[in-house]
Amino acid sequence: MVEFVVSLVVTGLLMAVYHWYAAKAPLDKQMTWGEAMLAGTYVFLVFFWVYGVVPHFWLEWADKGLSWRADRFFQGPSFGIFENDAGESIGILADQNSGGFVPLTIPYLVLRDIIAVLIHVVFLGANIWYWIHWQTRKSRADEAAKATEAPSEFGRPLIREGVR
Repeated sequence: MVEFVVSLVVTGLLMAVYHWYAAKAPLDKQMTWGEAMLAGTYVFLVFFWVYGVVPHFWLEWADKGLSWRADRFFQGPSFGIFENDAGESIGILADQNSGGFVPLTIPYLVLRDIIAVLIHVVFLGANIWYWIHWQTRKSRADEAAKATEAPSEFGRPLIREGVR
């Protein structure tokens, strides 16, 4: 569990570096060859980390720490509501073989893999968001400057000069 949590913390730090650089980078500056190589290496590191290391540590934790194997079945939480034929409390998602009413048998191994896929999907969505965020930063800065210059409906500026 510690490795998985630390990998998520490192992911947050990697994204904080991006936000720090995006805030301080001039909008009209062209990248040099060296800066482009450094940025490409950084992006490769981020991709390696979020698509390789984080899911790996999730799978390791699920296999070893949580013992999610193919011979264990997910039955959901047991609130003491449902009982099987022997009078034992079963989970709310217990399958029919265990005395429940759900027609599916879900091994923990399948649940582990679904969560690994969801980790990839979340990072893919974040990846797309970061691409859009970087590519549209000039238009967002132009819109913010335009909003401060536009007068109100009464003809006065929205922000007084010299006041932030």
